[in-house]
Amino acid sequence: MIIENFNHLLDFFLPRICINCNKKIIDSEKVICSDCFNQLEKATQERINLEYERKFRKENIVKDFQSAFIFLDETPIQKIIHELKYNGKFHIGKYLGEKVSEILNDKLSTWNADLIITIPLHSLRKAERGFNQAEIIAEEIGKIIGINYSKNILKRTRFTETQTHLNLLERKENMINAFKLKNRKIINDKNIILVDDVITTGATVSECARILKNNGAKNIYALSVAIAD
Repeated sequence: MIIENFNHLLDFFLPRICINCNKKIIDSEKVICSDCFNQLEKATQERINLEYERKFRKENIVKDFQSAFIFLDETPIQKIIHELKYNGKFHIGKYLGEKVSEILNDKLSTWNADLIITIPLHSLRKAERGFNQAEIIAEEIGKIIGINYSKNILKRTRFTETQTHLNLLERKENMINAFKLKNRKIINDKNIILVDDVITTGATVSECARILKNNGAKNIYALSVAIAD
């Protein structure tokens, strides 16, 4: 009761606002209001199956893939991820980790994962941004579903420019020799969840998965907050 009253007092003097529409949010809401959350398009299993066929089936490296939402321009999911990624609002990363865990809990439990890791940023990019947004998301997911999170598995060894305007083939070429394994022993015969905020072509995930598989990992599962075309 004391904590609840304190929160009410904080909301009176420092009202929390929705990241997307700037409307005041109520106690039960986090980061965005219910109206904006209801605008988020959840990824159906049919859509996930289609995206898996398009992005991962041919290479047969990623065993399974899941995403909570569909990423679309000029929508709340774009705004939320942008605020986390470029404005350093760490609480958004935890919120997204919570939502991914909540929405995909049943599926994630079937993977029997041993480790959860992220797509690493190059040290220059991380220094520029100050953090890796995927780490915040993955750490929260690991905490909620009870899987060990490690940031000492993969390292990005080559700085790559943004891939926004590259096609699938160009993205795959751009990823060649961009990563290396830091700790082989810890991944041996392990089921690993590889997390990113948004998966587009899947080229980056596939390259990281290839390195993990080639060095003894058992199964690699891809997980993201959102999936984009």
